[in-house]
Amino acid sequence: MTEDRPQHRDPVDAIIDQWAAVRPDLDTRAMEVFGRIYRLSRAMGDRMEKAYQPYGISRGEFDVLATLRRSGEPYTLAPRRLAATLMLTTGGMTGRLDKLEKAGLLRRSPDPHDRRGLQVTLTDKGMDIIDQAVGAGLAVQTEALTSLDDQQADQLADLLRELLAGTREAEH
Repeated sequence: MTEDRPQHRDPVDAIIDQWAAVRPDLDTRAMEVFGRIYRLSRAMGDRMEKAYQPYGISRGEFDVLATLRRSGEPYTLAPRRLAATLMLTTGGMTGRLDKLEKAGLLRRSPDPHDRRGLQVTLTDKGMDIIDQAVGAGLAVQTEALTSLDDQQADQLADLLRELLAGTREAEH
């Protein structure tokens, strides 16, 4: 570790040290970054699951409701569009829609513009649940950012945006 790097050691540091001992020829910088991203994602995923639990929804169900809410009035999308936005198979989407419809948080109806299609609409109850759940989730995320100042949080967001853009370019 260099002098200008934080002295807070974490489990990823231990992994990097182990690799350095057995394979000093490896450049483990990518492992340092993605190991921490992966661990952070897992930890925050667990926290978000707990934040949504009081509202009777999972993270996946939150994503469906949030996508409908963000779409604006009339809070309606085709199931295929929802699935594409959430990177789900149509089968995976159907299971989520079934559960949310049974709970009265959304409704499915025929698409008036396509006889073969359906549309999914957020109900008033679904609107209430998602508005509360998004606030609870943001509170958890905001609390997790308290170890960074505003400038650091902005810098991290910018760096992650660049990294994500780079991974998308590599896919094409």
